[in-house]
Amino acid sequence: MGASYNSTGHKLQLPDIASSDGVHVFTGDGNRYLDLTSGVWCISVGHRNERVTEAIRSQLAILSHAGFNYSHPIVEEAAASLLSVCGMDDGGAVFLCSGSEAIDYARQAAKCITGRELSLTFHDAYLGSLSSVLDRSANWAIFDWENCSYCVDGRRAADCDHFDEIPQEVSEFLFEPGSSAGQVRFAPVQVVRRVVDSVKAAGGKIIANEVTTGIGRTGSWFGHDHYGITPDMIVVGKGIGNGYPVSAVAMNGETRRRLEASDFKYMQSHQNDPLGAAVAKEVIAVIRDEGLIERAAANGTEFLAALQRLAARLAVLEVRGRGLMLAIDLQDEATAAGVYRALFDRGYIVCLRGATLRIDPPLTTPRDAFLEFVGSLEEALQAVGGDLPAS
Repeated sequence: MGASYNSTGHKLQLPDIASSDGVHVFTGDGNRYLDLTSGVWCISVGHRNERVTEAIRSQLAILSHAGFNYSHPIVEEAAASLLSVCGMDDGGAVFLCSGSEAIDYARQAAKCITGRELSLTFHDAYLGSLSSVLDRSANWAIFDWENCSYCVDGRRAADCDHFDEIPQEVSEFLFEPGSSAGQVRFAPVQVVRRVVDSVKAAGGKIIANEVTTGIGRTGSWFGHDHYGITPDMIVVGKGIGNGYPVSAVAMNGETRRRLEASDFKYMQSHQNDPLGAAVAKEVIAVIRDEGLIERAAANGTEFLAALQRLAARLAVLEVRGRGLMLAIDLQDEATAAGVYRALFDRGYIVCLRGATLRIDPPLTTPRDAFLEFVGSLEEALQAVGGDLPAS
């Protein structure tokens, strides 16, 4: 492949980024773009964040990598910070490099504890890039909640025999709370709770996949907070590193103790790297110190309302969102592609998936900058899509 293509075969829109600052990236010729995708959900506290950069610089001067039998106190400090925001102060945490690796670790840990092989997840969940989660032809149970959305927030869940299909021998339920493979769709609250209760009652573990929905993205520390459930393990990635490749698995005290009493072994070259731990600790500190969870919740409500005012006209079919995880469904893929290009020409980076525009801005995105984007989006819709045809 040529230099203008990445490993997925997609043409690079900006192959010449020369610098970045906060919520913007800049090309060599001076063009500025508002990054409304946070990279790939990763830039939680802004590009080139000074505090995160200094944390990397400081730890790099001490120790960046350690083997299995030695470490640095920053790893324990970072674990304590993560467990604190997870509400798992008596638990344990392990740091890895990617969300896919962390999901794999959590699944292996659950299977060791339960002695079972069967995994359960929702039909639309994305659980990473490893073949062990992409191929669901064996040792997987899939719960399709699509028809459950026709119940008003799942309030008929108590009387629905759909839940009888959940096997009793499930090792773990992997719950992706709201990303829905990037489509920003939310399973009904009562459906999620019923599935969680069923799995727990049968002795299975609950794993919240918070790689995309965690670290403030949904206006709370974690996406599962909106469901009122208590996972046994929480997997984080992307935003916890603000662009640095670090992920983590946090587990409650009961899970930690059972793992410690087992023969569980998991060895990976960059497990518990001090440098990654230093980054994770600082990202959590920045979010706390700057009140970014509260800011994401407040801005998310306003941003969603501003986008929803475009719905039912200007080729917009639906707008969905929670916190700073937003999606806009347009009338067809051609219209969406045209709007995407028009926005790019106006200096905005959004994600295009079929007929859907996904918007996941950094938690630090200024209110005025986003509302200016809404105005540009309206202009792009008028120029490209026009009004929806009359029904």
